[in-house]
Amino acid sequence: MPDMLQITLPDGSSKQVPAGTTVGDFVKTQIGAGLAKAALFAKLDDEELDLSRPLSHGGKLTVITSKQREGLDLIRHDAAHVVASVVQRLFPGTQVTIGPSTEDGFYYDFFRKEPFTPEDLEKIEKAANEEIKKDLPFVRKEVSREEALQLFDRLGETFKKEIVEDIFSKGAKTLTLYSHGDWVDFCLGPHAPSTGRIGVIKLLNVAGAYWRGDHRNPQLQRIYGTAFFDKKDLDAWLKQQEEARKRDHRKLGKELDLFAFHPSAPGAVFWTHRGTLLFHALSNAMRGLCLRNGYQEIKTPLMFNKMLWERSGHWGKYRENMFLVLDPESKEKDIEERASFSLKPMNCPSHYLFYQMKKHSYRELPIRYHTQDVLHRNEATGVLSGLTRVRQFQQDDAHVILMESQIADEVKRLTELIKKVYDALGLGFRAKFGTRPPQRIGTDEMWDRAEAGLRAGQHRPRVAAGDHPARLQRARALRARLRRRGQQGASAGRHPPGDLRELRALHRHPHRALRRQFPGLARPDPGPAHHGGRSPHGLGARGVLAAPVTGPARRARRELGEAGREDPRRTADEDPVHAGGRGQRGGGQGRLAAQARRGEGSGSGLSRP
Repeated sequence: MPDMLQITLPDGSSKQVPAGTTVGDFVKTQIGAGLAKAALFAKLDDEELDLSRPLSHGGKLTVITSKQREGLDLIRHDAAHVVASVVQRLFPGTQVTIGPSTEDGFYYDFFRKEPFTPEDLEKIEKAANEEIKKDLPFVRKEVSREEALQLFDRLGETFKKEIVEDIFSKGAKTLTLYSHGDWVDFCLGPHAPSTGRIGVIKLLNVAGAYWRGDHRNPQLQRIYGTAFFDKKDLDAWLKQQEEARKRDHRKLGKELDLFAFHPSAPGAVFWTHRGTLLFHALSNAMRGLCLRNGYQEIKTPLMFNKMLWERSGHWGKYRENMFLVLDPESKEKDIEERASFSLKPMNCPSHYLFYQMKKHSYRELPIRYHTQDVLHRNEATGVLSGLTRVRQFQQDDAHVILMESQIADEVKRLTELIKKVYDALGLGFRAKFGTRPPQRIGTDEMWDRAEAGLRAGQHRPRVAAGDHPARLQRARALRARLRRRGQQGASAGRHPPGDLRELRALHRHPHRALRRQFPGLARPDPGPAHHGGRSPHGLGARGVLAAPVTGPARRARRELGEAGREDPRRTADEDPVHAGGRGQRGGGQGRLAAQARRGEGSGSGLSRP
């Protein structure tokens, strides 16, 4: 007689079924035929399962349907499999690599000498939607290393063979294959019961990519697409994308004479006079807010010896994304071996180094460092995108060095600061709590404590009225860092035993990269968060931030340095925000504001509507 398993449902009720009962059969017999028909996959505790998988242990079972976001992500990954199968059928000899779902759809990377044309995409899309109508079942199978290598060797899939070797080198015992029809791929799963559950597929464009993101590896062709449960949802999304193109910051930046790009400096921005005035308005407002909230403004070098990056781990894990500087005295023949310096791609290691340069007492903590230094990242040409993905940028950046016991209070303080900034800019945002990544340093106990401190300090800020989640840009505004031993400075004075020996660092940047605020500040649709290219956050009468003057925005503007009322008789030089403190005069920025007041660089696109 088979063992009986206790399965708990989301409402708290429990069911007992024999071990080996499939997920689909359990849902149909113990919950209802209606849910079984709508089900796409299920979660048993944290394990995601196909409906065909047998239950081997008890736990909490959650059934996922088209009503949950996870259901949409699932069929988009299903769609990537369908598109890959169609591509290989229509274009024999094409090799497949990887094809994950994304926030708005999916992509699949292919190795093929001839480029895909727009006509090819139309042909692939048509065939993929025909494949959906066949309603082919997704079939799961586990195979050994030898079976997997033999399969992909027979299919001529050299990239797949490389991934298989990597998977088994990390200790895997078996590999999971999924097939629909006569096409097979390896995948962790889960998948929907059949291709018919996808709905509709739309292919969007082709872009270049490198195998495993390394420019030294073969170049691939990445087909981007999306999928929805029905055509009505697809049409609504396409209409939204068309509206978004009208708000494209690259188009508006040119029309408003704010910034430009040139092939002589790919991934770097040329700011016009008007754009520079607005850039400094944002920059100085943030500087003033930080100084009034206990931050020390610092600057660190642009270039560092590789000893810092080796210590931080970036030299081994991130070097391909760094601009390396060669040592002219090196005898090494290999160019990368001659590299001994790098332009800094982030501020974190240099801030930790700055902290270590002198001894600190625990009474000084938390210590808050703020900077807006220039950073450089060697992004691949294919991912460069206007102001949102560049190679040179400035980041409103800060690190807070503190004791573990101070994390919760500091997180509360930081989230309030972030909310002030977004309110002042008239922008909405959603806050999401992210936990430890699969690859990490530090023990689970350390991560447990750090996450507990973040949770204790978090709150759920609202989204500005009239905003739409699809219009929000992703920005990591606050992160906790568990620092490697040896990265912390010595501490003088008495302190609680053990409390200071494992210092923590909070990394916050509500503006993130300053240039990334411009896509959100120049949008053609009306409302508190989108400003029709009129940019009410542009240069007002005194060259300072001019956000909507109601409710939280008024209070936030005051915190950012404005007096809270418009007075054309007041001179720009009297505004304290440009000096970074209360009651101090900042002549340089005041002159910029005076120029804006006289109309030199502040037209309709940079003034209050």
